Amino acid sequence: MDLDGHFDGHFDERFERLDPTRWTSSYLPAWSSRAAAAAAYDIGPGGLRLSIPPGHPRWCPDTHETPLRVSGIHSANRSGPVGSTDAPQPFAAGLRVREEQPTMVGFAPHFGVVEVTCRAHVTGRSMFSAWMVGLEDRPERSGEICLVEVFGNSIGDDGTVALGQGIHPFRDPGLVDDFTAERRSLDVAQWHRYAVRWSRGAVELSVDGQVTRTCSQAPDYPMMLILAVFDFPDEGGDPADVPVLEVSRVVGSPLT
Repeated sequence: MDLDGHFDGHFDERFERLDPTRWTSSYLPAWSSRAAAAAAYDIGPGGLRLSIPPGHPRWCPDTHETPLRVSGIHSANRSGPVGSTDAPQPFAAGLRVREEQPTMVGFAPHFGVVEVTCRAHVTGRSMFSAWMVGLEDRPERSGEICLVEVFGNSIGDDGTVALGQGIHPFRDPGLVDDFTAERRSLDVAQWHRYAVRWSRGAVELSVDGQVTRTCSQAPDYPMMLILAVFDFPDEGGDPADVPVLEVSRVVGSPLT
């Protein structure tokens, strides 16, 4: 299977509803199931609201070494048959597909500009992120471009956070790890526009139009967008303090 050519033009999602032809509302469900990995979410005036309420189950509890809860969506989905190793973002060696996923490609650009407008409430035991990643229709097409990753325990009293951005190669031999979490003045509880300008051999990351990172390499294949909020129960804290990621808009456009 080759996913090239699935996106040509503009993408504009304002989350008036969660369209199943555009989004999978379960986080990497091939490694568990769509039901077991289902996001807690609602749609309101501000768009999509992902959350992790106190009763939200652990994700992949028998295979993910660190206890983890997650509510996430992604703009494409696929896998090989049950028992195969063929699915995006395996998190441990030897993982096998538990529920085969039909191919759904709502948004999988190959170069372009991608913008995510969002805000978050994260605690000392939670984080949120927006990232592009290959669908691994070929095993080497697995790299990641991270637009934003913020852990709640990095939020300082001085109004700064450790803003994670950059590239992870995973199983892509053409990439090297180029990811940093530099401290920046940023209130993640307010709306911000996190963006990437992704071209052949270069990635430019920005917040509200201000360039924050550049990388002199780039994945060269279609990538899906993942939006997610995570909770780490082993970190203690108050499970009733619910982490939330709100997303008002996602825009994709070709390079000009």
